[in-house]
Amino acid sequence: MSYKFKLHQRVRMVRSGSSDSHASDMDAFEVVRLMPEDRSGEAAYRIRSRMGERAVRESEIVALP
Repeated sequence: MSYKFKLHQRVRMVRSGSSDSHASDMDAFEVVRLMPEDRSGEAAYRIRSRMGERAVRESEIVALP
């Protein structure tokens, strides 16, 4: 399995209708774990922010510059 994102990479959640120029520290997450693919075969990750930690699919996040 190949992963698009690396450990400790900064990412944000994809939201429809939002612009990259509106990203803030509150939107920033860090990849803390590469997880096995889900049932659909898509890569999954554990991401963490100041607000907590969550599991996401690869299609739900984008890299921050």
